[in-house]
Amino acid sequence: MIPDSLTQGQFDTVYNFLSLVIASQLFTALFMLIALPRILPRYRQAITVAIVVCGIAAYHYFRIFDSFKASFVTDSVGGTGTYSQAVGQSFNEGYRYVDWLLTVPLLLLELIAVLALARAIQKRLIIQLIPAAALMIILGYPGEISTDNTVRVVFGLLSLIPFAYILYVLFVQLTKSLQKQPSSVRGTLSKLRYLILVSWLVYPLAYALPLLSISGSDAWVLKQAGYSIADIVAKAVYALIIFSVARQKSFEDDPEFARREMSEEDRVSLDG
Repeated sequence: MIPDSLTQGQFDTVYNFLSLVIASQLFTALFMLIALPRILPRYRQAITVAIVVCGIAAYHYFRIFDSFKASFVTDSVGGTGTYSQAVGQSFNEGYRYVDWLLTVPLLLLELIAVLALARAIQKRLIIQLIPAAALMIILGYPGEISTDNTVRVVFGLLSLIPFAYILYVLFVQLTKSLQKQPSSVRGTLSKLRYLILVSWLVYPLAYALPLLSISGSDAWVLKQAGYSIADIVAKAVYALIIFSVARQKSFEDDPEFARREMSEEDRVSLDG
């Protein structure tokens, strides 16, 4: 439930977290775009998807940011004091679900693409994971916008079914594929699944706050901060790890490419 008013500190907290997410997503995408030639072509699809994910997230956070500023206003001189909901305006939480509907399936596609598995295995993983990810977000939205706790519980439980299935594929079926990865990245890829799990758990926890009778402006601000941190970890940090894996695998696949890249890094270091 969106609060009727926010204190100056609460307003600033949400404002700054939204700003932090925009900067994180935008400049992570910019970095990976510039660094795309620093990996072999076979891994560039994964990084291109990561760029798209961060770009989509940055766009939606611009929209969330604008919605937030329009929804809470103050008449205090200098913009200090209590911020109340503006007449005719409402904070649009739907932007987050549109963002997740697009980016969550793509996050899983990043992981599949960087593994560079046989085409048949990739196709099977895509069929297993992508529809389940979209279904998880679609089922969660009716509960998020409902003020009826029964509706919230029903759709929350329904959305947990594809969530559990995704975890099963990541932690059971995908384990066999990880054994085919170079030893230098196997551990990172294995831990990446736990990063997905931990960052994604923030969303159902925030979803459950009204069911635990945790409400009011403090709870709402905490939810916005939690969503923001989770989105930074699940998209920007995740993308940088995917890039690191792609770069290491590029070195493993082509020693000559690795030698050229190392020489370039040494030259830049000396010039600096």
